Amino acid sequence: MTRTAILFGAVGTLAETSELQRRAYNSAFAAHDLDWVWEPESYYNMPHAPGGRDRIARYAEAAGDRVDADAIHETKEKVFAALVDRAGLEPRKGVVETFEAARQQGVPVAFCTTTSPLQVGVILDGLAPHVTRGDFDWIGDRTMVERGKPAPDIYFAALDALGLGPEDVLVIEDTPESARSALAAGLTVVGFPGRAASGRAFPADVPVVDRLGAHVVSGDLKVAAE
Repeated sequence: MTRTAILFGAVGTLAETSELQRRAYNSAFAAHDLDWVWEPESYYNMPHAPGGRDRIARYAEAAGDRVDADAIHETKEKVFAALVDRAGLEPRKGVVETFEAARQQGVPVAFCTTTSPLQVGVILDGLAPHVTRGDFDWIGDRTMVERGKPAPDIYFAALDALGLGPEDVLVIEDTPESARSALAAGLTVVGFPGRAASGRAFPADVPVVDRLGAHVVSGDLKVAAE
């Protein structure tokens, strides 16, 4: 059963950026005269919810600190952009093959993130020439919906833009929280966890794979644990 569309649901489904993100947060904290340091173990075990700005605000509240979360997050995004520009990004396993198979079979591909337009640009610039804007039939970002994830709004926006119903559309998500957002939109989901979500439990009806590829487009999912 060939899919009618493939929706990549997050930055982390395309590239492994967790460590660069952590370094960018710590640099932003230092730039704002905060003594916060997010070590790898604590960073990957923080409360899991989409949204970097909200993560900063929650951490500040728990620490009893008053901060400008918007300003810190803006600095973090600039630092992250500089890190990506310096090092570039590599697609995760099977991502390029998924695009190739979708193109060959005439299956549209969308990017359904609710991160900022700046972050979307950074990721796609960093992934070029392996993955480019031209590989997507539609690209979403936080400015296109009233509510970001965990609300399912971005998926509804993608279906509307592509002129599709939920039948046979597959969403690829890298965290259980985002997977539940896609399920709330009535979509079929496959989990593709990266470093930050490795070993975490996805919803029971979401298969988890350790790589993407043509089998994802054809519907012949090869289930594994990453």
